[in-house]
Amino acid sequence: MIKDDIIAIANKFTKDCQSDYIFDAPIFAFGSADDELYEQYKSTDIIGGHFLTPLEWLPSAKTVISFFLPYADSIKKSNSHDCTWPSEEWLHGRYEGQLFINELLKHIRKQLLGSGYSCLVPAFDSRFGYGDSEDKFASNWSERHAAFACGLGTFGLSKGIITEKGTCGRLGSILTALDLPKDTRQYNDIYEYCSMCGLCIPRCPVKAISFEEGKEHAPCSEFLKRVGEIHKPRYGCGKCQINVPCESRRAK
Repeated sequence: MIKDDIIAIANKFTKDCQSDYIFDAPIFAFGSADDELYEQYKSTDIIGGHFLTPLEWLPSAKTVISFFLPYADSIKKSNSHDCTWPSEEWLHGRYEGQLFINELLKHIRKQLLGSGYSCLVPAFDSRFGYGDSEDKFASNWSERHAAFACGLGTFGLSKGIITEKGTCGRLGSILTALDLPKDTRQYNDIYEYCSMCGLCIPRCPVKAISFEEGKEHAPCSEFLKRVGEIHKPRYGCGKCQINVPCESRRAK
C-alpha cells in the first residue's frame, strides 16, 4: 500500500458515502511518527506533559497520516451572513461532518489492518482525553499539531490550521506501522500561512480573538456551550473561518 492508495480510498469514500454533501475531497500529509516536534509538544508552553507522542500511542508506528476535509461551498456560504450565530447548515456540517470523519477514519483503518499494518486512531482510543492537565482545552492528542508536524499547514491568528485549501474544514489523523515516504514541511514558522490581516477578529461573536492574545479559549468555549444547549446535539460557530482571506486557500 502506498500514499496514492490511501488517498484514492479516502476520495472514493468521501464521494460515495456522504448522505449529505458536507465536504469536498480531502487533502493529505504524511509525517514521521518519531518527528522531534512531538516531544517538543510536551512543553508546557505548547501543549504540556500530558500530550502523548505517536510512539506512545502506538510503539510500532512509522507514519502519521493527517488529512483535512474542506467544507463544501454551500456550508461556507450559509455561515457568511450573520456574525452573531452559526447557521443551521454549519451546525450540521460540524456535527454530522464529524460523524462522517469518524466513519472515514474507520474505513482507512480497516484497509490498513486488512493489508497487514497495525494502526491506531488516537481520537478513538480509550486513553484519549485530558489526563492530569489543568488546561481543559488541551487534550493528549491534537489534530492541529499533528497536521502542522506532517506538513499539512500552519496555525492562524484564530488558532485554526491554514492548509492549501484554507482553514474552513475539519481534520483527522491515524497512526500506522506502514512506513510511507514523509512529506517535507514547506514552512518554518508556526504562523507562516497566516497574513495576520486581523479580519477574523471582528468576525468572532464573543471577541475572543485579538492581535495581543491570539485566541482566548474560555469565551469561545462558553459560546459553543450556549449554542450546544439550544441546538443539542449540534454545536459550532466557525465565524472566524468565514469571509477571511484564508477561508478556502492559504493567504500567502
